[in-house]
Amino acid sequence: MATLIAPEHPSPVADAEAIRKAVQGWGTDEGAIISIIGHRNAVQRKLIRQAYANIYQEDLVNRLESELSGEFEKAVYRWMLDPADRDAILANVAINQSTTDYRVIIELSCINSPEELLAVKRAYHARYKQSLEEDLAAHTSGDLRKARSSLNKFSHLYHDIFLLLWYDGDEIDASLANSETHVLHTAIKESVLNHDEIIRVASTRSKAQLMATFNCYKDEHGISITKHLVDTSANQYLAAMRTAVRCINDPKKYYEKVVRNALNKPGTDKDALTRVIVTRAERDLKEIKDLYYKRNSVSLDDAVAKETSGDYKAFLLNLLGKED
Repeated sequence: MATLIAPEHPSPVADAEAIRKAVQGWGTDEGAIISIIGHRNAVQRKLIRQAYANIYQEDLVNRLESELSGEFEKAVYRWMLDPADRDAILANVAINQSTTDYRVIIELSCINSPEELLAVKRAYHARYKQSLEEDLAAHTSGDLRKARSSLNKFSHLYHDIFLLLWYDGDEIDASLANSETHVLHTAIKESVLNHDEIIRVASTRSKAQLMATFNCYKDEHGISITKHLVDTSANQYLAAMRTAVRCINDPKKYYEKVVRNALNKPGTDKDALTRVIVTRAERDLKEIKDLYYKRNSVSLDDAVAKETSGDYKAFLLNLLGKED
């Protein structure tokens, strides 16, 4: 359930004119900007951008980018983009970090629907003039790289996770889940998680089938498969598999942990915090907030208010649905 509070039929022209007034003159009225875009859904924001461009002959996102600064600017920029374009930018930023942030890539590939993922891949190609898979392969290095003629297994894992979403049916084969539970357990026990059999299972099964297998694994071995996939920075492949399982099994629980880790990190991981709030405010942020409270005995609103400040804080709290 969304946390965003948006009116049903706002006027995009009136909103565009109000934003124009807020960005003109010597100072920018950040509060006015927040009061408008912090209460508009994706369709409404797109209409505001169109109205602004028609009236003032300039791109609203570019204007806001030049008027705002810091974490507030970054959050507003990502909020104002079409969701697919925003996800494409998130993927590109993750790929081009000094160490690729595989978590963002896996979130996009394992949590988005097949249609949403296709839209992201198209947006990525339109913006960066190359495919997401090609860019990911080009930026993977170190012990994970194979010969130039083929993708390394780490990139292959990403690529195949993209592919598995095209088999996103609801049918479940219980006997297959049982047999592949043994395949996974053997692979984990023998420490050969980068074996082709693991990639085969991940890349040829639907989300529903994979969830059935993970549930069977827990029933048979008395522990979640993620507990056997020890998360260690020394083994990125292992960590990637763990993240993929968590995203497929329970996306809301996964996001709660991302937010919790972001807020608990010294200095606060604002990139991760912004990513979750901006991308989930129109989807399931209410359930993520409920999980956060249940896990931490403090509301996510209060935790965000404590760890952020200024216009950035005000904007995030708006998206979280906190009333003034």
